[in-house]
Amino acid sequence: MSEGFNLTQHGITVRHILRNPAVPLLYEQALVAESGTAITNTGALVALSGEKTGRTPRDKRIVREASSENEVWWGPVNVELDRESFVINRQRAQDFLNTKEQLYVIDGYAGWDPKYQLKVRVICARAYHALFMHNMLIRPTKEQLANFGEPDYVILNSGQFPANINTKGMTSDASICLSFDDKQLIILGSQYAGEMKKGIFTVMHYLMPKQGVLSMHCSATEGANGDTSVLFGLSGTGKTTLSADPKRQLIGDDEHCWSHDGVFNIEGGCYAKMIDLSAEQEPEIYNALKFGSVMENVVYDEATRQVDFNDISITQNTRGSYPIEYIPSAKIPCMGGHPKNVIFLTCDAFGVLPPVSKLTSAQAMYHFISGYTAKVAGTEVGVTEPEATFSPCFGGPFLVHHPARYAELLAEKMEQHGATAWLVNTGWSGGAYGTGSRMSLKHTRAIIDAIHSGSLLQANTVIDPIFELEVPLSCPNVPSGVLQPKDTWEDDAEYDATARKLAHLFAENFKQYESGAGQDVKAAGPKL
Repeated sequence: MSEGFNLTQHGITVRHILRNPAVPLLYEQALVAESGTAITNTGALVALSGEKTGRTPRDKRIVREASSENEVWWGPVNVELDRESFVINRQRAQDFLNTKEQLYVIDGYAGWDPKYQLKVRVICARAYHALFMHNMLIRPTKEQLANFGEPDYVILNSGQFPANINTKGMTSDASICLSFDDKQLIILGSQYAGEMKKGIFTVMHYLMPKQGVLSMHCSATEGANGDTSVLFGLSGTGKTTLSADPKRQLIGDDEHCWSHDGVFNIEGGCYAKMIDLSAEQEPEIYNALKFGSVMENVVYDEATRQVDFNDISITQNTRGSYPIEYIPSAKIPCMGGHPKNVIFLTCDAFGVLPPVSKLTSAQAMYHFISGYTAKVAGTEVGVTEPEATFSPCFGGPFLVHHPARYAELLAEKMEQHGATAWLVNTGWSGGAYGTGSRMSLKHTRAIIDAIHSGSLLQANTVIDPIFELEVPLSCPNVPSGVLQPKDTWEDDAEYDATARKLAHLFAENFKQYESGAGQDVKAAGPKL
């Protein structure tokens, strides 16, 4: 219990508050009170998120308010909610929390750069949620916690309690609603911990561009010479896996900002997909899943408590959350210089994009705005196999402003600091999904190494006839036959037809952004 600490200013009257409790205490309370919790043979805490094992983007709402309504990119990503419905949902969340004898509070920071840092408060009823956000926020020192003061943003997590479907604007019993005026995120009907993490990411996507700072759905690493790289990509494209590189320092695996001074991580932890995880393929992540880590929705042996990372009977979206310092190569504080390389990771389910290609400035803007990839099974509720999709800025679900605003910021910063852009396909080779096979992680790692070493810049290239991408003819430790996707297909005609199909999808998708794009960017797409 935190003596003298209360939450009355947040509409909470519960007196027994555990504020930033010790990790062992969270373990003890989770094991006693929360169904499905256990300790693995490596010391991680297993937790179940209930019915929702992924985000529910269709249930996300932004409150329409005078202070922000002209800046928000309204539509299917940012669905508006009226203030009355927000107040009803908040009261419902408060009422649920007030039924509890004890609550958890996690106070922490979002953003490693003190110039842009947000103070975040999480109020929840589950020890699992408290431990998750203890990992994912930047953990304050004892002195910082004593002087924390009032938070900038508050999360009321009442995910165990459903939203009222009869409330105006509700489409299910789940609701994730955000008010920029109240600086509050209200969660009902979903116990999936990722909703909290991505809620704060959405806040940063709103605030940072207003200060000339680019918020990015990307990982970031730093080389021995201080060269920084950022890797964009939606969940499942390899950001976390490829950024856990023992040859480079890890700045962060998922959420960053590019400021006037360089790159900084938003988070204090990592949130890795664990499907098919192995010590051989991903040793840094595998070894990070120890005491203090949270493993969501995994299946384990009852006798040995050993996790079966191949078992997807609960969900394909098994996840692990751990403090970033659990990665030996983590750079603390998590900040770096201006990126030298900007890498777009795409999971091409059609199997026609090259494993790597160099982009012109206009092509970089085109592919950033397009954000082509595939939704990987399990990342969202209802997605059971990869589906081709376009997600602007490789993070559409979290954008608040129009995609062009983020693209303009990227273009400005790349030009100002002389960054090179690359498109790397971590998807399929030798055919589309169902026929071909997933790109070798070994080969993709070799490609990333070649980008960082500068050797790929020296390689001879050919221009892809449809996508007009500059494709290297050679790359150290990658068979040359792999680099040209058409060579990996058995049927040339089938490849050509599939490539044209994807090109048409690119063109159709980009029509919605043409009015905000320059002529050079519009001309940088595939040729039909």
